[in-house]
Amino acid sequence: MRITVLAIDDSRTMRSMVRRAMDAAGFVCEVAEDGVEGVRRFEELRPDVVITDINMPRMDGFGVIETIRQDAANRSVPILVLTTETAPEFKARAQTAGATGWIVKPFDDQSLVMVVRRVTGSLR
Repeated sequence: MRITVLAIDDSRTMRSMVRRAMDAAGFVCEVAEDGVEGVRRFEELRPDVVITDINMPRMDGFGVIETIRQDAANRSVPILVLTTETAPEFKARAQTAGATGWIVKPFDDQSLVMVVRRVTGSLR
């Protein structure tokens, strides 16, 4: 069974970069343009892991994390934050909301793939 990743980012370029890295690693990667679409896609897809930006229109990454974590069935789904933000208070807020990990943009493809493998238990 292939790992499904949902990447949520308002930047088309960033969505493409994440998709390319995930596809190259053999994962299925679906994308969403903002938090509202991301939450809807999460409900449809039930992905194995979510990668979300923080700063997005309509619903930011904090809202994505909080909305997904409201359902107890979703509390074990890893949620990785991929953002340009580096402030400790942002990281602390994401962690309090239920984020599993924090990655600062720009990212290295291999590092991102390794983090996804680690949080999904698909290390090889």
